[in-house]
Amino acid sequence: MKYLVTGATGHIGNVLVRKLYKLGHEVHALVMQNDDISIIEPFVTVIYGDITDKNRLFEVVKGYDAVFHLAGIVEIRLGKKKLLYKVNVEGTKNLLEACQTNKVKRLVYTSSVHAIEEKKNNQLIEEPLEFNPKKVKGYYAKTKAIATDIVLNQTSKDLETVVVYPSGIIGPYDYKLSNFGQVFTDYLLGRLTAYLKGGYNFVDVRDVADGIISAAIKGKDKEGYILSGHSIKIKELLDYIAEYTHRKKVKTKLAYWFILSMSYFAEFIFMIMRRRPLFTHYSISVLNSNHNFSNIKAKRELGFKTRDIYTSIKDTIDFASQHYLVKVGNKYRKKIIN
Repeated sequence: MKYLVTGATGHIGNVLVRKLYKLGHEVHALVMQNDDISIIEPFVTVIYGDITDKNRLFEVVKGYDAVFHLAGIVEIRLGKKKLLYKVNVEGTKNLLEACQTNKVKRLVYTSSVHAIEEKKNNQLIEEPLEFNPKKVKGYYAKTKAIATDIVLNQTSKDLETVVVYPSGIIGPYDYKLSNFGQVFTDYLLGRLTAYLKGGYNFVDVRDVADGIISAAIKGKDKEGYILSGHSIKIKELLDYIAEYTHRKKVKTKLAYWFILSMSYFAEFIFMIMRRRPLFTHYSISVLNSNHNFSNIKAKRELGFKTRDIYTSIKDTIDFASQHYLVKVGNKYRKKIIN
């Protein structure tokens, strides 16, 4: 089979193209001119392009059995609303139109559980029938809700569309250092000395990639599938990292009301310093939201499987320590990468 993957240099994307290549498929990757393609080059044919460039998409999106759309901006900080909308919404719309015009058989879109309206009182969250950006928190979530609605409600009879909704991604091959990857790295550097109340649902990147491939093969037209993993409290997560790395456990707990009230100011300071904040107002709210995501449908219809969360945590730590850090004695420092 011949496949096109957008967002192939991202965390999920680079794992996906490796798996497709190993399965014997012909894989093409649509990448930006300034992307580091070294991590995917052995597995793909590289095509340069931008999903916000509609004319370019109409040129290159031809002759594929399926297109995997993962390109997008994940942003938990303030600002960048215009860019988020341009890439996540307009870019998805451009790609969809290119698939329709050039009669691609199937489009598999990687959305997010954040596109789904939260339910109260820890009720089970399942795949919704409709998406309303007004009912989700954060501008990133709103753009994903809009884009998902566009994909699932497209009207071309020649194109089938399937959507997957991953929860929090962890695992190895995080070459661009995601937000969750930053948490692991900062902990190893000794920067994380306190923890917040709450938790989240985490899923291994390798399991998500398998789920996306299954969605291309087994997923039903105009259906969505939650690819969630296991829920864990932040304190339990940090305690396990401490045990695995033989470090002291983080014992200081920050008051939720205090850290939430200070979050906007902290984001502003980090913006001035040109550093990524470890926690933002949005991420703090997410950690205290309902993350009871159901993957029952994905398991039933796609054969979706998840590995033990502690295996994923170990592999995340090992990758971060090998790729981003240098151990000096019993401490870590940042690796200088040219």
